[in-house]
Amino acid sequence: MQFVEAKGARIPAIGLGTWELRGRTCARLVEQALRLGYRHIDTAQVYENEREVGEALRASGVPRNEVFVTTKVWSSHFAPHDLERSTKESLNKLRLSEVDLLLLHWPNPRVPLSETLDALAHMRKLGMTRHIGVSNFTVGLMEEATARCPAPLVCNQVEYHPYLDQTRVREACARLEMALVAYSPIAKGRVRKDEVLAGIGRAHGKSATQVCLRWLVQQSVSAIPRTSRLERLSENIGIFDFELSEAEMAAIAAMGGRDGRLTDFGFSPKWD
Repeated sequence: MQFVEAKGARIPAIGLGTWELRGRTCARLVEQALRLGYRHIDTAQVYENEREVGEALRASGVPRNEVFVTTKVWSSHFAPHDLERSTKESLNKLRLSEVDLLLLHWPNPRVPLSETLDALAHMRKLGMTRHIGVSNFTVGLMEEATARCPAPLVCNQVEYHPYLDQTRVREACARLEMALVAYSPIAKGRVRKDEVLAGIGRAHGKSATQVCLRWLVQQSVSAIPRTSRLERLSENIGIFDFELSEAEMAAIAAMGGRDGRLTDFGFSPKWD
């Protein structure tokens, strides 16, 4: 397994996203992923599956210190007291004494960012999380957050795949020494039928999905593809035995645009 390193955090380059996975399906997939060698599991308060993720972690038999567990605080809990209370609830559901990474899930302009960041840093100081970071933050918000936060922010988790040009966010992460963690890295399955990716894959004996994930990892991005199918788990992690050429990397990058975003809500920030 490769890692993306930032400010003391070592984030496994491939993880399992668990958005929309619930109940026994979630627990079964997470347990199987850990047995297959996944060491990075991403959940969130709003996913309503932290309990199942914790059950799967225990059932897998993989030592706790080998698994990088991320959860995210929902934006309605950004007032300092709410953030601490909800973090404790997350740990109770996971049945863990700490997570490896605690993120602010979306920006919330209704709560002063400095107050939320102070509370987030306090969770780290109390030992509830080893590292802290943000998610869905624009370049401007990233700059403000890193300047105001009393503890290091190790990552920004954002949507990133070949159809969405995230050059500005990637460059800001590099400048601020933050890791970029990519959600929806296979564009919610769209990459599977992509002819450019499939053509590159044929040259390596790999699938279009594997080419896409390899493209992200070669940019020192950590990708967290979600799947509800056990057979896809092996495919998604089987990307460490080949390398894309500079020309192949450039051909994939050329597919990206500003209009490729798949996750956008009324409460989303004004994207870069």
